[in-house]
Order: sequence, then structure tokens, then C-alpha cells
Amino acid sequence: MSDRARGVREWVDRSAREYPARLAMTVFAAVITLFTLLLLPPWATASGRPAPFVDALFTAVSAVCVTGLTVENTADYWSDYGHVVILVAIKVGGLGVMTIASLVGLAVSRRIGLTQKLLTASETKTGTTSLGQVGELIKLIIVVSVAIELSIALILFPRLVAIGDSVGGAAWHALFYGVSAFNNAGFVPTSDGLVPHASDWFVVVPVCLAVFIGALGFPVMLNLLQARRQGRRWRRYLSLHTKLTVTTSVVLLATGFVVIGLMEWSNPDTLGGQDLHTKFLSALTASVMPRSGGFSTFDVGQMYGETWLVTDALMFVGGGSASTAGGIKVTTLAVMLLAILAEARGDADIDVYGRRIPRDTLRLSIAVVFIGATMVLASCIALVRMTEFSLAPILFEVISAFATVGLSTGITPDLPDAAKYWLCGLMYLGRIGTISVLGALALRDRRRVIRFPEERPIIG
Repeated sequence: MSDRARGVREWVDRSAREYPARLAMTVFAAVITLFTLLLLPPWATASGRPAPFVDALFTAVSAVCVTGLTVENTADYWSDYGHVVILVAIKVGGLGVMTIASLVGLAVSRRIGLTQKLLTASETKTGTTSLGQVGELIKLIIVVSVAIELSIALILFPRLVAIGDSVGGAAWHALFYGVSAFNNAGFVPTSDGLVPHASDWFVVVPVCLAVFIGALGFPVMLNLLQARRQGRRWRRYLSLHTKLTVTTSVVLLATGFVVIGLMEWSNPDTLGGQDLHTKFLSALTASVMPRSGGFSTFDVGQMYGETWLVTDALMFVGGGSASTAGGIKVTTLAVMLLAILAEARGDADIDVYGRRIPRDTLRLSIAVVFIGATMVLASCIALVRMTEFSLAPILFEVISAFATVGLSTGITPDLPDAAKYWLCGLMYLGRIGTISVLGALALRDRRRVIRFPEERPIIG
């Protein structure tokens, strides 16, 4: 290993251990700058004219932050070169999210127990994981993600050929959907996206499955793979993080399916005009995609206002920690709900699945929720003042950007440049914000010799 390579590795190790927030922000800013420059040349657009800087920046931020919000129709506006750049940006961004989030988890594993089982088959007695295994961790993330993306592409390919795509077109579209879906990016390679395939289970289900798996997070995926190797007693090897992530994700999926399905059942502009089996498939898709997927089989802008609100809530929660999904994360919601349940029962501890959740994890959850809600509130106020749109579509677009979902009511292309720049910043902060906050807060452990007397204020 050369001195330069050794120096870079030492810098990564030190930054992941001591400055995880700074590492995440620096890496993502540099990658976004690179892909913005790659989308600026005239050959990046189908028209042959250079893209406006705000459009190139917005697309690069959306792709790297695996969001999916767009100011132009991806299939029609960008050239083949532009499509390749966007796909690479999605892949790099998705890997970066999982890698940096996992590094932060490794750095603070003694505090929050997020990735104690990343590189070993069982819990370590010391509760720590060596940061010298960064290279092995990154290799595992790459292998697992590429394997899932190619599997989804191979499933989609024969179906796309069967419904009329050329062999080359089907291969490209299948690969694009596989990468975009697993990384929860929401970008589509065709003008109408999944809308023409709304009733096709062989297209929609693999995309939904890829989004759901990608939103679970690398720690969960690896823990599940390791547990399955243990034979009949595999459940005993599941970590608490895995159990909470999978359980909460399934509950949210079922809840969204029922609630959105019932609300939109008779809406002639969404589910109302579809046959029975397509309604069920579209309701399932509409419940999966707020995890951070961003795909849709009908016009989201035509949903009822109350359905927007339910989708807002699902998007705000997002997916699993150390995943390509955004939001406050499902484990954050689970910890908050368990704390409320423990308080209602009068329990001193937060217990679940035979484990006790530390109080500092609850404090971190409160901080993440409060900071996320504050970012959404401030952005809504700013965009309402910048535009002439009402609060409902603004709130939907803001939460979609913050949670890096990509679902849209259709107002993003019509926003003024100032609002587009604001959403760029929100996508960036929403993507690295919770990671940075988690790392920064978890690594701050002030020990005090003198503690003040305890006194309870009146609550409620």
C-alpha cells in the first residue's frame, strides 16, 4: 500500500471514529458537485442545449441523495449520457448512504447498538467493532447491493421483453429499475414510469420488493442472512434492531395499504377507475413507496387531501437505519411508541423482545424527531412565502424532499429557482442530517462529577 493510500485510509478511519457528521457532509457535498458538473454539458440533454445550473444541481442532488424529485421528465429531458450519469449517481449515492451510515453506526455502536452484528455472526462481548474493518464492510455492502439489484433486473427483463420492449431496451430499463428501486431513488427510465404497468404484477411487485428490501437497511439484511445460516433456531440470532425494523415496517405497510386503499377506493382519478385486482396492487404500491421509494402507478397529485396527509406521515417516518431510505427511521418511531407504552403502564424501563432499551436511545429518538419536524416546519414556511401554492401540496413536497422519497403532487417543476435551491438544501440535509445528528449526539458523552438536585416540572 502506497503512502497516499495509507494516509487516505487513516483519514477515513479517524473521521469515522471522531467526526462522522463532518465525514458524511464532506463526502456528499463533493459527490453532488461532481455529478452537477457532469450534467451541465450540452450532450447531457436530449435537446443538445446545456441544462440550466439549477436543473443540473437539483437532478444531481436528487440522484445522489436517492430522492427522485425532478424538475424535468427524466426520460424525455436527458440524453442517454445523462441517463447513465443519473444511474451512476444513484448507485454512488446509495452506496454512500449505507456505507457512511454503517461507519457512523460502528463508531457509536457502544452507545446505540446499531451495527454490533455487521461483521460478526454473534454479539461481541465488549460491544465494540474494529474500525479497521472498514474495507471489508464496504465490500460486503457492494456485493449485497449489486446482487439484489441484478436479481431484480433479471426478474424484470423477460417480462419487459414479453410486453413489447426490445431486448436492449428491456435490459436497460430492467437495470435502471433494479438500481433505482433498491436504492429507493424513484427515478424512472420511461416517460410514464410505472403507470402503464399499474395492473402488471410481474413488473410492479419486483419493484415494490426491491424498495422494501432496500429500505430495511444493510445491518438488517446482513443480520437476516447470518441468522438463516443458523438453521432452525435462526430467530435467536436476530438483533433487536432487526426485529424492531422488520416489525415496524410490516405494520406501517399493512396500515398504509388499508388506509390509503379505503380512502382512494372510489376516487375516479386514482383507484376508482381501476379494476379490483389493480386497486389492490395500486394500494400496495402506494403503501410501499412512502418508505422512500418514490414510484407510483397513478397520479399522486389527484389523491384526496386526507390521503396526502396519511402519506405525509408515512414519508416522515421513512425506512430503516443505515438504509437508502430517508425520514426519521422506523426504529425511531418504534422507540417513541414503546416509551409511550411503558409510561402508560407505569414501567420504569422500556422493554421489548426480552431486551431493555437504554434511556439515551430515547433521548436520541426525541432529538431526531424534533430536528426533522423543525426542518419540515421551516421549509414549509419558506416555500409558502416563495410560491403561490397552498400549504397542502407544499407540505407534501417538503416532506418528500426531507425524507428523500420522491413522490410529488406535480408542483416541483413550477417552483421558482429560489424554492428549488431550498429543496436542494433540504434533500441534502434530509439525507445526511439524521446520520450526522445521530453520530454527533451519540458521541457526545459528558461525564459530570457534580449533579444538580432532581425536581420534576409539570407535564401535560
